[in-house]
Amino acid sequence: MLLSLIGRGLFQPGEVLEFLTSPPIRYALALSLGSSALTAVLSVLFAVPIGYLMSRFPFRGKAFVDALLDIPIVLPPLVVGLALLLFFMTPAGKMIESHIRVTHAIPSVILAQLTVAAAFAVRMMRSLFERIDPRLEQVALTLGCSRGQAFFQVILPEVAPGMLAAWSLSWARAIGEFGPVLLFAGATRYRTEVLPSTIYLELAIGNLDGALAVSLLMVVVSLIVLVLIRTGGGIGGALE
Repeated sequence: MLLSLIGRGLFQPGEVLEFLTSPPIRYALALSLGSSALTAVLSVLFAVPIGYLMSRFPFRGKAFVDALLDIPIVLPPLVVGLALLLFFMTPAGKMIESHIRVTHAIPSVILAQLTVAAAFAVRMMRSLFERIDPRLEQVALTLGCSRGQAFFQVILPEVAPGMLAAWSLSWARAIGEFGPVLLFAGATRYRTEVLPSTIYLELAIGNLDGALAVSLLMVVVSLIVLVLIRTGGGIGGALE
């Protein structure tokens, strides 16, 4: 499939370039890159404390919380989008909407991506915390560190490469997210259109060449970002 996309792009380079540099595609690309990068950062910020909590502390209802965290991974994407849409029809959701427009706006794109991407980041960060010997913290505590100091000075540096790996995984998941984004944010041009939505819109109007061009663009962008991260040692160091 990848070879067919590249072959189509090489066969019609002028048409592909003209389409990819059009204003709607530039907007979709900018929104995709910006929203997925922000989603990845938020996912890591969410995953670090949750992953640490789930890996270190027993508490009542932990199995339920663990299952709850995995729901976005196992649910069909459209169900995730529908759940978000229904939430913002509740009194709590309407109260949020009264202060900031979420549905069918840029925040809805980020929230739809975050709901799924954060679940993967939590899984990764929990696994990384579980690899660290708890005795490191115990030694730090006996030497006079508080729990917070032991976490920030001993544990967090140990998982720093893993945080980059979690960011890259969340970014890759977010930039390709389609179902929740389409249902919750829509696919309005110059508002909530991201690259996966562009592929859907181009196919809907029968523009197969346009859909293939955007698909090729997503492949190239993803390869560039992931290669840059891998050469920086983030993913490799975290998974060794």
